[in-house]
Amino acid sequence: MFTSVDDVAARLAETGYLASPAVATTVFLADRLGKPLLVEGPAGVGKTELAKAVAQVAAARLVRLQCYEGVDESRALYEWNHAKQLLRISAGRDESWDETRTDIFSEEFLLPRPLLTAIRGDEPTVLLIDETDKADVEMEGLLLEVLSDFQITVPELGTVTATRRPFVVLTSNAGRELSEALRRRCLFLHIGFPEEELERRIVRLKVPGLGEALTASVVRVVGALRAMDLRKPPSVAETVDWARTLLALGAGTLDETVVRDSLGVILKHQDDILKAAAKLDLDAL
Repeated sequence: MFTSVDDVAARLAETGYLASPAVATTVFLADRLGKPLLVEGPAGVGKTELAKAVAQVAAARLVRLQCYEGVDESRALYEWNHAKQLLRISAGRDESWDETRTDIFSEEFLLPRPLLTAIRGDEPTVLLIDETDKADVEMEGLLLEVLSDFQITVPELGTVTATRRPFVVLTSNAGRELSEALRRRCLFLHIGFPEEELERRIVRLKVPGLGEALTASVVRVVGALRAMDLRKPPSVAETVDWARTLLALGAGTLDETVVRDSLGVILKHQDDILKAAAKLDLDAL
């Protein structure tokens, strides 16, 4: 999909995703080596958006598996259309079981879920396995066959092997440690909070109506908040939300009143808000 690291950065920027050199390099290598990409980092730093941006620049279909506690084969791989199978069995009462079984376990009655959909696709595909750390450990075993050989075994139909490998992105908020077997099959990328200059560029891109001085103030205050011992430091997404909030309020500068009244946009816990209100010194920024 990409010819160079610079090509990655330039084409992602066209979609509104500003990639650091480390992000652009790892995406290029994942594409060139045909390896899944495991992206780890705090919530709201652009892990999911990276997969969406890659799909957009590649004109590829985005297939998303949203992980959660209890997700299983039927939600990730495939399941059978039991209602349709029962109708077929009722309609074929005069047939032998062998005849009926051959029919009801055919392609017509199969409901592909995200993993099987991505593997069977002939068109360019980006497979996003989102928030992998929220799934049970057993779920990782299901992923190993897909990420090792890009194939899935359906006992009634046989093994389905990808004719065109999808670009695979797994995301993790590091809620739990992923297995070494899963990590070994992936290239690893950690996306943390961006450096100040990159975050200013992001805010300018996403909120073009905000003045240069106010943009710089927003980024500095957010950086100061992240340096505090908060339960949930503000993410890049929340920085952008705060910039949009200030624009909507018509604020020209960041003063104590504006900051106090809008802290709930960037901080999501009351004890964080109280701590920030007590410790934040705007004059020192």
